[in-house]
Amino acid sequence: MSTTPRLDEGLVRQAVALALEEDLQGKEDITTRAVVPEERPAQARIFARRPGILAGVPVALEVFRTLDPEVQVVHVLEDGTELEEGEDILVLKGRAWGLLGGERSALNFLAKLSGIATLTRKFVDLVTGTGVAILETRKTTPGLRRLEKYAVSVGGGQNHRLGLYDKILLKENHFALSVEGTGLDAYRRTVARAVRYARGKGPVAAEARTAEEALAAVEGGADIVLLDNMSPPELEATVSRGKRAAREVGREVLFEASGGVTLENVLDVARTGVDRISVGAITHSALPLDLSMLVTGL
Repeated sequence: MSTTPRLDEGLVRQAVALALEEDLQGKEDITTRAVVPEERPAQARIFARRPGILAGVPVALEVFRTLDPEVQVVHVLEDGTELEEGEDILVLKGRAWGLLGGERSALNFLAKLSGIATLTRKFVDLVTGTGVAILETRKTTPGLRRLEKYAVSVGGGQNHRLGLYDKILLKENHFALSVEGTGLDAYRRTVARAVRYARGKGPVAAEARTAEEALAAVEGGADIVLLDNMSPPELEATVSRGKRAAREVGREVLFEASGGVTLENVLDVARTGVDRISVGAITHSALPLDLSMLVTGL
């Protein structure tokens, strides 16, 4: 990748503190203490067992620096690197207690985030040339959302809203409970109500399950129409009608496909004319990248 997004340092420290508290409980690695001298120096090598896209290096480094502020970085790769099997990611020198105490937490962060970046890149590569953006959803690990969304960015994807607080996304349950009632006219009024409320608060997205709902979303003033679980032929017909309706009212509306998107069908979906495709699987179903750490004495 030509550019890699930055991770907030405070966020990294918070995530690492929680991970180390979980593993060490503010105490120590009693296995290492039992058999390794306290000041024993060592060198650790973290490497890839499988190819993939690297993500999470700043988090892994924070793990080791928290346990040993004097740890030395001998070799390090940047996030976004395309890893080859057997390639070294990190080589560190420091106290054995710190290296062994941080091993699992560092590997967990690196493996999980690299797995997300790797799967994201597969989706992005498949739609290259179509102009369609790949986005994740809020189907993330509690407490790790920002890190996982960062990994999506490293893999070449774009980020959806961070949470319920920063963008309006009207979905089926909102329409079912809306003060405007139910039915197609109520759907349109609900979107319009959200648009009025959202002035200055960002774009409004509305989920549509039918072509009629998609047109009502455009008429109601939605900035983004989320087309839910439609087949490629349905998507193509709905997007064509929706974009024509948007042109007639002089507005630019983005159309997003969501639901049931896989590596096998994402290109077919991208060719329907949608602007974006959201894929929950890139965060909730990405397999961790296979990584290992080996330690030697100095």
